[in-house]
Amino acid sequence: MTAPLCVYLGEALGRYHFGEAHPFGPARYPAFLAEFERRGLRARVAVHDPVQATDADLALFHTPEYVARVKALSEKGTGFLDYGDTPAVPGIHEAAAVVAGTTLAAVDAVMAGGCRRAFVPIAGLHHARRDAAAGFCVYNDCGLAIEALRRRHGVERVAYVDIDAHHGDGVFYAFVADPAVTIVDFHEDGRYLYPGTGAAAETGEGPAAGTKLNLPLPPETGDDIALGLWARAEEFLRKARPGFYLLQCGADSLAGDPITHLRLTAAFHRHVAARLAALADETAGGRLVALGGGGYALDNLAAAWNGVIEGLLEGD
Repeated sequence: MTAPLCVYLGEALGRYHFGEAHPFGPARYPAFLAEFERRGLRARVAVHDPVQATDADLALFHTPEYVARVKALSEKGTGFLDYGDTPAVPGIHEAAAVVAGTTLAAVDAVMAGGCRRAFVPIAGLHHARRDAAAGFCVYNDCGLAIEALRRRHGVERVAYVDIDAHHGDGVFYAFVADPAVTIVDFHEDGRYLYPGTGAAAETGEGPAAGTKLNLPLPPETGDDIALGLWARAEEFLRKARPGFYLLQCGADSLAGDPITHLRLTAAFHRHVAARLAALADETAGGRLVALGGGGYALDNLAAAWNGVIEGLLEGD
Protein backbone atom coordinates (compact mmCIF):
# COMPACT_ATOMS: atom_id res chain seq x y z
CA MET A 1 0.00 0.00 0.00
CA THR A 2 1.33 3.44 -0.92
CA ALA A 3 1.51 5.95 1.93
CA PRO A 4 0.38 9.46 0.95
CA LEU A 5 3.43 10.99 2.65
CA CYS A 6 6.50 9.50 4.31
CA VAL A 7 8.38 11.64 6.84
CA TYR A 8 11.87 10.66 7.94
CA LEU A 9 12.47 11.14 11.66
CA GLY A 10 15.21 10.08 14.04
CA GLU A 11 17.91 11.31 16.37
CA ALA A 12 20.55 10.50 13.76
CA LEU A 13 19.26 13.34 11.55
CA GLY A 14 19.45 15.74 14.48
CA ARG A 15 23.16 15.01 14.86
CA TYR A 16 23.91 17.09 11.77
CA HIS A 17 24.83 20.39 13.40
CA PHE A 18 27.91 22.44 14.30
CA GLY A 19 27.42 23.13 18.00
CA GLU A 20 25.46 25.48 20.24
CA ALA A 21 27.25 28.64 19.11
CA HIS A 22 26.67 27.99 15.39
CA PRO A 23 23.52 29.11 13.50
CA PHE A 24 23.08 25.50 12.32
CA GLY A 25 22.83 24.29 15.91
CA PRO A 26 21.43 21.24 17.70
CA ALA A 27 18.03 22.78 18.53
CA ARG A 28 16.76 22.77 14.94
CA TYR A 29 15.54 19.18 14.69
CA PRO A 30 13.86 19.17 18.16
CA ALA A 31 12.06 22.43 17.29
CA PHE A 32 10.65 20.91 14.11
CA LEU A 33 9.69 17.66 15.85
CA ALA A 34 7.88 19.38 18.73
CA GLU A 35 5.66 21.29 16.30
CA PHE A 36 5.13 18.19 14.17
CA GLU A 37 3.80 16.39 17.25
CA ARG A 38 1.77 19.38 18.42
CA ARG A 39 -0.07 19.51 15.09
CA GLY A 40 -0.86 15.79 15.26
CA LEU A 41 0.86 15.10 11.96
CA ARG A 42 2.34 11.75 12.99
CA ALA A 43 -1.10 10.17 12.66
CA ARG A 44 -1.38 11.42 9.06
CA VAL A 45 1.96 10.22 7.67
CA ALA A 46 4.15 7.12 7.54
CA VAL A 47 7.27 7.62 9.66
CA HIS A 48 10.56 6.15 8.40
CA ASP A 49 13.99 5.93 10.02
CA PRO A 50 17.12 7.72 8.77
CA VAL A 51 19.65 5.85 6.63
CA GLN A 52 23.41 6.43 6.34
CA ALA A 53 24.85 6.80 2.84
CA THR A 54 27.66 4.53 1.70
CA ASP A 55 30.80 5.74 -0.04
CA ALA A 56 29.27 4.46 -3.28
CA ASP A 57 26.21 6.63 -2.65
CA LEU A 58 28.34 9.71 -2.00
CA ALA A 59 30.30 9.05 -5.18
CA LEU A 60 27.16 9.75 -7.22
CA PHE A 61 27.90 13.47 -6.73
CA HIS A 62 31.13 13.95 -4.77
CA THR A 63 34.72 13.16 -5.67
CA PRO A 64 36.43 10.37 -3.70
CA GLU A 65 39.19 12.81 -2.74
CA TYR A 66 36.69 15.17 -1.15
CA VAL A 67 34.95 12.40 0.81
CA ALA A 68 38.34 11.21 2.08
CA ARG A 69 39.16 14.75 3.21
CA VAL A 70 35.86 15.06 5.08
CA LYS A 71 36.49 11.74 6.82
CA ALA A 72 39.96 12.79 7.92
CA LEU A 73 38.86 16.17 9.26
CA SER A 74 35.79 14.59 10.88
CA GLU A 75 38.04 12.21 12.79
CA LYS A 76 40.39 15.03 13.75
CA GLY A 77 37.44 17.19 14.82
CA THR A 78 39.08 20.61 14.50
CA GLY A 79 39.39 23.29 11.84
CA PHE A 80 37.01 24.00 8.97
CA LEU A 81 35.79 22.14 5.93
CA ASP A 82 35.57 25.39 3.97
CA TYR A 83 36.75 28.98 4.53
CA GLY A 84 35.11 29.41 7.93
CA ASP A 85 31.36 28.68 7.73
CA THR A 86 31.43 24.90 8.12
CA PRO A 87 33.40 23.58 11.12
CA ALA A 88 34.97 20.13 11.06
CA VAL A 89 33.28 19.01 14.27
CA PRO A 90 33.89 15.44 15.46
CA GLY A 91 31.70 12.93 13.60
CA ILE A 92 30.52 15.35 10.93
CA HIS A 93 31.19 12.82 8.15
CA GLU A 94 28.82 10.28 9.70
CA ALA A 95 26.19 12.92 10.45
CA ALA A 96 26.34 14.34 6.93
CA ALA A 97 26.25 10.83 5.45
CA VAL A 98 22.98 10.23 7.34
CA VAL A 99 21.45 13.34 5.75
CA ALA A 100 22.62 12.18 2.33
CA GLY A 101 21.50 8.59 2.82
CA THR A 102 18.10 9.59 4.15
CA THR A 103 17.41 11.80 1.15
CA LEU A 104 18.41 8.94 -1.15
CA ALA A 105 16.17 6.57 0.84
CA ALA A 106 13.27 9.00 0.41
CA VAL A 107 13.86 9.10 -3.36
CA ASP A 108 14.05 5.30 -3.49
CA ALA A 109 10.84 4.92 -1.47
CA VAL A 110 8.91 7.25 -3.76
CA MET A 111 10.27 5.60 -6.90
CA ALA A 112 9.41 2.14 -5.53
CA GLY A 113 5.84 3.23 -4.79
CA GLY A 114 6.02 2.88 -1.02
CA CYS A 115 5.41 6.62 -0.63
CA ARG A 116 3.60 9.03 -2.89
CA ARG A 117 5.71 11.89 -1.55
CA ALA A 118 8.32 12.27 1.19
CA PHE A 119 9.77 14.90 3.52
CA VAL A 120 13.18 14.98 5.22
CA PRO A 121 13.58 17.81 7.78
CA ILE A 122 17.37 18.04 8.21
CA ALA A 123 18.38 17.96 4.55
CA GLY A 124 18.60 20.21 1.51
CA LEU A 125 22.32 20.99 1.87
CA HIS A 126 22.43 22.87 -1.41
CA HIS A 127 25.76 24.77 -1.19
CA ALA A 128 28.21 21.85 -1.13
CA ARG A 129 30.09 21.38 -4.39
CA ARG A 130 31.26 18.13 -5.87
CA ASP A 131 34.70 18.66 -4.36
CA ALA A 132 34.17 21.07 -1.46
CA ALA A 133 32.01 22.04 1.50
CA ALA A 134 30.35 25.45 1.65
CA GLY A 135 27.77 27.40 3.65
CA PHE A 136 27.06 24.85 6.45
CA CYS A 137 26.76 22.08 3.82
CA VAL A 138 29.07 19.04 3.80
CA TYR A 139 27.42 16.59 1.37
CA ASN A 140 24.97 17.91 -1.20
CA ASP A 141 22.00 15.58 -0.78
CA CYS A 142 20.04 17.56 -3.39
CA GLY A 143 22.69 16.87 -6.02
CA LEU A 144 22.91 13.26 -4.90
CA ALA A 145 19.14 12.90 -5.31
CA ILE A 146 19.27 14.28 -8.85
CA GLU A 147 22.12 11.97 -9.80
CA ALA A 148 20.34 8.96 -8.28
CA LEU A 149 17.12 9.75 -10.11
CA ARG A 150 18.94 10.01 -13.43
CA ARG A 151 21.48 7.21 -13.07
CA ARG A 152 19.82 4.67 -10.77
CA HIS A 153 16.16 5.18 -11.60
CA GLY A 154 16.29 6.32 -15.23
CA VAL A 155 14.14 9.45 -14.70
CA GLU A 156 14.59 11.51 -17.86
CA ARG A 157 13.67 14.95 -16.51
CA VAL A 158 14.00 16.18 -12.92
CA ALA A 159 12.74 19.49 -11.51
CA TYR A 160 14.58 21.10 -8.58
CA VAL A 161 12.71 23.94 -6.83
CA ASP A 162 14.49 25.96 -4.12
CA ILE A 163 12.80 28.56 -1.88
CA ASP A 164 15.61 28.94 0.67
CA ALA A 165 16.80 32.53 1.13
CA HIS A 166 20.22 31.56 -0.24
CA HIS A 167 20.78 30.68 -3.88
CA GLY A 168 21.29 26.92 -4.28
CA ASP A 169 24.62 27.41 -6.02
CA GLY A 170 25.96 23.91 -5.35
CA VAL A 171 23.04 22.44 -7.28
CA PHE A 172 22.73 25.16 -9.90
CA TYR A 173 26.31 25.09 -11.16
CA ALA A 174 26.59 21.30 -10.98
CA PHE A 175 23.74 21.04 -13.50
CA VAL A 176 23.97 24.42 -15.26
CA ALA A 177 24.63 22.75 -18.63
CA ASP A 178 22.29 19.77 -18.15
CA PRO A 179 19.03 20.27 -20.09
CA ALA A 180 17.36 17.36 -18.26
CA VAL A 181 17.45 19.23 -14.92
CA THR A 182 14.95 22.07 -14.66
CA ILE A 183 15.73 24.51 -11.84
CA VAL A 184 13.54 27.19 -10.25
CA ASP A 185 15.29 29.11 -7.47
CA PHE A 186 13.68 31.83 -5.32
CA HIS A 187 16.32 33.55 -3.16
CA GLU A 188 17.43 36.87 -1.75
CA ASP A 189 19.29 38.88 -4.37
CA GLY A 190 22.96 37.87 -4.35
CA ARG A 191 24.01 41.51 -4.09
CA TYR A 192 22.85 41.41 -0.49
CA LEU A 193 23.36 37.80 0.66
CA TYR A 194 25.69 34.80 0.43
CA PRO A 195 26.63 33.21 -1.94
CA GLY A 196 26.25 36.21 -4.24
CA THR A 197 25.02 34.20 -7.21
CA GLY A 198 21.73 33.45 -8.95
CA ALA A 199 21.16 36.51 -11.12
CA ALA A 200 18.02 36.48 -13.27
CA ALA A 201 20.22 36.39 -16.38
CA GLU A 202 21.61 32.98 -15.36
CA THR A 203 19.25 30.67 -17.27
CA GLY A 204 21.49 27.70 -18.08
CA GLU A 205 24.42 27.14 -20.39
CA GLY A 206 24.94 25.46 -23.75
CA PRO A 207 22.26 22.84 -24.43
CA ALA A 208 20.58 23.78 -21.13
CA ALA A 209 20.01 27.43 -22.00
CA GLY A 210 16.51 28.40 -20.87
CA THR A 211 16.04 25.44 -18.50
CA LYS A 212 16.88 27.38 -15.30
CA LEU A 213 14.81 30.15 -13.71
CA ASN A 214 16.46 32.31 -11.05
CA LEU A 215 14.13 34.65 -9.17
CA PRO A 216 16.28 36.96 -7.01
CA LEU A 217 14.23 38.88 -4.44
CA PRO A 218 15.15 42.26 -2.95
CA PRO A 219 15.52 42.45 0.85
CA GLU A 220 12.20 42.84 2.69
CA THR A 221 10.25 40.99 -0.03
CA GLY A 222 7.01 39.56 1.36
CA ASP A 223 4.44 36.98 0.34
CA ASP A 224 2.60 39.32 -2.03
CA ILE A 225 5.53 39.65 -4.42
CA ALA A 226 6.71 36.07 -4.04
CA LEU A 227 3.24 34.65 -4.71
CA GLY A 228 2.99 36.78 -7.82
CA LEU A 229 6.27 35.37 -9.09
CA TRP A 230 5.17 31.84 -8.21
CA ALA A 231 2.63 31.88 -11.05
CA ARG A 232 5.53 32.40 -13.47
CA ALA A 233 7.50 29.60 -11.83
CA GLU A 234 4.56 27.23 -12.04
CA GLU A 235 4.11 27.82 -15.76
CA PHE A 236 7.85 27.30 -16.29
CA LEU A 237 7.67 23.95 -14.49
CA ARG A 238 4.51 22.85 -16.27
CA LYS A 239 6.18 23.35 -19.66
CA ALA A 240 9.19 21.25 -18.57
CA ARG A 241 7.00 18.26 -17.67
CA PRO A 242 9.49 16.65 -15.27
CA GLY A 243 9.14 13.07 -14.07
CA PHE A 244 10.13 13.89 -10.48
CA TYR A 245 10.10 16.99 -8.26
CA LEU A 246 12.58 17.96 -5.55
CA LEU A 247 11.72 20.88 -3.23
CA GLN A 248 14.31 22.55 -1.02
CA CYS A 249 12.11 24.49 1.42
CA GLY A 250 14.56 26.45 3.56
CA ALA A 251 12.85 28.49 6.26
CA ASP A 252 15.47 31.26 6.33
CA SER A 253 13.36 33.16 3.80
CA LEU A 254 10.78 33.89 6.54
CA ALA A 255 10.64 37.24 8.33
CA GLY A 256 12.84 37.37 11.42
CA ASP A 257 15.59 34.99 10.38
CA PRO A 258 18.83 36.18 12.04
CA ILE A 259 21.05 35.95 8.95
CA THR A 260 18.76 36.90 6.03
CA HIS A 261 16.50 39.80 5.05
CA LEU A 262 13.34 38.46 3.38
CA ARG A 263 9.89 38.67 4.93
CA LEU A 264 8.01 35.63 3.67
CA THR A 265 5.67 33.64 5.91
CA ALA A 266 5.03 29.93 6.40
CA ALA A 267 1.92 30.39 4.24
CA PHE A 268 4.16 30.82 1.19
CA HIS A 269 5.95 27.55 1.93
CA ARG A 270 2.67 25.71 2.39
CA HIS A 271 1.31 27.16 -0.85
CA VAL A 272 4.40 26.15 -2.84
CA ALA A 273 4.27 22.61 -1.42
CA ALA A 274 0.59 22.23 -2.26
CA ARG A 275 1.02 23.59 -5.78
CA LEU A 276 4.08 21.42 -6.45
CA ALA A 277 2.13 18.39 -5.25
CA ALA A 278 -0.57 19.25 -7.79
CA LEU A 279 2.03 19.69 -10.54
CA ALA A 280 3.63 16.38 -9.61
CA ASP A 281 0.24 14.74 -9.93
CA GLU A 282 -0.03 16.15 -13.48
CA THR A 283 3.32 15.05 -14.90
CA ALA A 284 5.21 12.87 -12.44
CA GLY A 285 2.78 10.37 -10.97
CA GLY A 286 2.75 12.47 -7.81
CA ARG A 287 6.46 11.85 -7.16
CA LEU A 288 7.97 14.59 -4.99
CA VAL A 289 10.54 14.76 -2.18
CA ALA A 290 10.82 17.87 0.01
CA LEU A 291 13.99 18.73 1.94
CA GLY A 292 14.10 21.09 4.93
CA GLY A 293 17.05 23.30 4.04
CA GLY A 294 18.11 26.38 6.01
CA GLY A 295 16.32 28.36 8.71
CA TYR A 296 17.86 29.73 11.87
CA ALA A 297 14.87 31.11 13.82
CA LEU A 298 13.41 28.02 15.47
CA ASP A 299 9.75 29.13 15.42
CA ASN A 300 10.02 29.95 11.71
CA LEU A 301 11.62 26.61 10.93
CA ALA A 302 8.95 24.68 12.82
CA ALA A 303 6.12 26.62 11.16
CA ALA A 304 7.49 26.48 7.62
CA TRP A 305 8.46 22.81 7.51
CA ASN A 306 5.25 21.61 9.12
CA GLY A 307 3.35 23.90 6.75
CA VAL A 308 5.11 22.12 3.89
CA ILE A 309 4.00 18.76 5.28
CA GLU A 310 0.40 20.02 5.49
CA GLY A 311 0.65 21.37 1.94
CA LEU A 312 1.90 18.03 0.65
CA LEU A 313 -1.05 16.33 2.33
CA GLU A 314 -3.66 18.70 0.88
CA GLY A 315 -4.16 16.74 -2.32
CA ASP A 316 -4.57 13.35 -0.66
